[in-house]
Amino acid sequence: MKQYLVSKGSCIKDAMKKIDSLKPKILFVVEEGKLVGALTDGDIRRYLLAGGNVEDAVDLACNKKPKRVARSVEEAVVMLDKNYIAIPVLDEDGKVIDIYTGKRTIVSKKKIDVPIVINAGGKGTRLDPFTKILPKPLIPVGDLPIIEHIMRSYEAYGCKDFHIIVNYKKELIKSYFKETDKEYAIHWADENKPLGTGGGLSLLKNKLKDTFFFICCDSLILADYSDILKSHKKNKNDITMICAKKKVTIPYGVVNTEEGSRFDSIEEKPEYSFLTNTAMYVVEPSVLKDMKKNEKIDFPEFIRLEKEKGKKIGVYTVKEDDWLDMGQMSELEKMRIRLYGE
Repeated sequence: MKQYLVSKGSCIKDAMKKIDSLKPKILFVVEEGKLVGALTDGDIRRYLLAGGNVEDAVDLACNKKPKRVARSVEEAVVMLDKNYIAIPVLDEDGKVIDIYTGKRTIVSKKKIDVPIVINAGGKGTRLDPFTKILPKPLIPVGDLPIIEHIMRSYEAYGCKDFHIIVNYKKELIKSYFKETDKEYAIHWADENKPLGTGGGLSLLKNKLKDTFFFICCDSLILADYSDILKSHKKNKNDITMICAKKKVTIPYGVVNTEEGSRFDSIEEKPEYSFLTNTAMYVVEPSVLKDMKKNEKIDFPEFIRLEKEKGKKIGVYTVKEDDWLDMGQMSELEKMRIRLYGE
């Protein structure tokens, strides 16, 4: 990583030599380890054409507002595309702890190579009016549709076997992938009627032999998938729900009463913490035998029924910032900014 870093006080002439020896050709300018900016040949050329000198410090020429920085390598994997040759990974203090260039899979993470099932059949009514024209999986987040962001995140772990459940505007989704260069296999499962967030799995009975990830097509989890799978296996779960910690602050004074009308106490702007379902799961194929063919059922309800039958249901917790949700318009914009910057 250090070969891509340069101190803000270094001169441009030395930085030019360093860039020339690198591939990709980019440096990240730091001060005491904290990111100051990004520096490319183009940045230097523009600075010199504007009257700058090669003996000047690099912080005068660098781009001090790089559009893409990540908080984890997992996030950088999703961000990287043909327009961005390297993504710096920063810690909570803004220090560079890694640089992802796409040449390697996630550092210290094991490849898992398990089947991935994506429920892409919903109408996405919360994203009206966009989804009147495009199906939710093809709604763009930056340069790519959400479904491709999701698939890229699993590809980084060696996953190449995707089963996609489709219904609403399914021909548009299939057409998109016909035009896309890909190194993975897609198996389509067509719903003839809406089957909820879980019922479409009944179409995959006897088609899945291994533990698989099951996700809805409106959220992206930037966590360690190999660790999630390891936890699922270690605890011998039938289903593992991936949940995110969530904190909500009530912007008012909350009044507690006794016997309905007598004042007891008041809490100013209390903060509540709880776990939320991210709609990402690890599932054992054996549970699919309990799926009734073509029956509409949401997956949380199916989980409840499985628990009543004695199946082991686990929970894996991720940080709130590791869950990017595009289920509604305001969250869609937050996801775009997280992946692409302002």
